[in-house]
Order: sequence, then C-alpha cells, then structure tokens
Amino acid sequence: MKMAETGYYETGAALAQYLMFHYGDPEETSPHAPPPPDSLDFPARCAAVCVEATATGHRRRALDLGCAVGRATFELTRACDEVVGVDFSTMFIGACGALKRDGRLPYRYPVEGDISASAIARVPKDVRREATRFERGNACDLPADIGSFGIVLMANLIDRLPDPGACICRLPALVASGGTLVVTTPCTWTRSFTPREKWLGGRLVDGSPQQTSEALRIALEPAFALVSKRDMPFLIREHARKFQWSIALATVWRRRE
Repeated sequence: MKMAETGYYETGAALAQYLMFHYGDPEETSPHAPPPPDSLDFPARCAAVCVEATATGHRRRALDLGCAVGRATFELTRACDEVVGVDFSTMFIGACGALKRDGRLPYRYPVEGDISASAIARVPKDVRREATRFERGNACDLPADIGSFGIVLMANLIDRLPDPGACICRLPALVASGGTLVVTTPCTWTRSFTPREKWLGGRLVDGSPQQTSEALRIALEPAFALVSKRDMPFLIREHARKFQWSIALATVWRRRE
C-alpha cells in the first residue's frame, strides 16, 4: 500500500476513532441520542459469528486479518486456544500490544473542533489476553510461514486493500480444511484505496453490474462453500454530532474438505 492511501491509519485521529469503535460504551459513542439498534460492538459481533459457525475441533487457532485495534482478536480467545491479529498500521499494532500488556489504554477523542475528551479503552476482563499475538503485516503479501487456521476473520478489510485479489488467492492456504472464513465489508470501493480495475464489486463487468457478493462468490469458489449471508450494521463516531452508520455485508464460508 502507498502511504498516501494508508496514512490516515497512522494518525492519532484514526487511533482514537477506532478505539472508540472497538471499545467505546454507548454514552461515549453516541452522547446525544441512542445509537441505532444493533450497531455497537461490531468487532465482538464479528467474533461471535466466527465462533458460532465453527465446529469445536476447528477452533484451536484463529486469524484476525486487518485486526485494527484488536477487539475481535481478544474476543476470539473466548473459544480459541491461539489468536493472531495482523494489521498494516504500525500505530494500531502498537495499541494492540499495549492493550494486551495492560488491559487498558487511555486516549482522547474529539468532541468538536479542537475540543476533546478523555476515555480509556478496556479489554473485557473475561478474555484471555495472553492467548493473543499481534503482528504488523500486509494482507496482500502475508508471510509464507504464517500457517493455517480454523477461523479466519476479515472484518471490513477487503475494500481497503490495493489488491484484494492477491489476498483472496492466499485464503485457501490460510483456512484449514473444514474451517471457517468470515468476510464483512460495507462495499465502499474507492480509488483512493483500490485501483478501479482491482475492485471486486461495484463496477461493470462486460457491461453488466457486478456487486461485491457475486464477486466474492466467483473468487472464493470452488475452495469455499457459502454457509450464510447477512447484514451487520455498525456505527463509527467522528465527533459528538457526526457519525458513520453503515451496513456491512457479512458472508460466512466453509473451506471445502
């Protein structure tokens, strides 16, 4: 990824926004009105989808690819022996390391303009922080020796990659036979992150519109079978009176035996 495309994720503003997204309580996230139904705790809900879809025998090792500040990685330790969180952002991985070590991370978040307030991101006490490992890495060029996993989660990552096809090509080797792949995406394809010719969806193919759900099906079959598809709303606070409310497409896949 070019720095111009990923620079935002190395800023204090992005770190605060994602700490709030992953760990903020309802009053902090939406102080002036109740948040939309089922829009909070998105990373925890993603982890729950992974666990629910995966047989006990495949829960030993999990990968949270594009882990951001780590909430889903921590949540997966409720069911998995080892969970690896990988993100391209050095700042995000640094925050993950502090949260693993201390279980908490103080930060400041915007109220309006130059006014900010203090908060503390807290890892839930009933997860096993020691079962996590965080690494900086490129989802389009993962190390050959990373191994395979019974669960792979890619939460809102695919439309932020410069070459999503390269990432998808690695998935059959990353997901163990019979294991689970969960992909969520708001399908926000933009040229600032992904060249148009590499978009998986949101474009015309041979004159016909191809949406992300169909593009994922074409790309993931025949190595994976589609288990389920659902909508998952989420809310990201920008400041006290401005929010991103989105509905992610969530697809669950089983690695063919």
